[in-house]
Amino acid sequence: MSIGLLRIEFHLRGCRSLKEKRQRLKGIRERFGRAHNVAVSESDHHDVLQRAQYVFIAAAASADVVERTLMDIERNVQTSVDAELIAVHREMLD
Repeated sequence: MSIGLLRIEFHLRGCRSLKEKRQRLKGIRERFGRAHNVAVSESDHHDVLQRAQYVFIAAAASADVVERTLMDIERNVQTSVDAELIAVHREMLD
């Protein structure tokens, strides 16, 4: 069993309220958490208007599958979220 972690930090330029922040990040948990091998959590900066951090954890029998899953998530987040990615950290957990 292979497990991988992807941590993404976002900057939400011009965000003026927590409601706007939630709206701009809406759907991350639902979209990526639907996969039966992925868990998603907002993990930091909960009350900071212009910052957010999400963690994605993927598990599979193969490390290659986990790596591909995390790369797909990162690519999809870059194109579908109304925020700038300011940090991306990926690691395999054994």
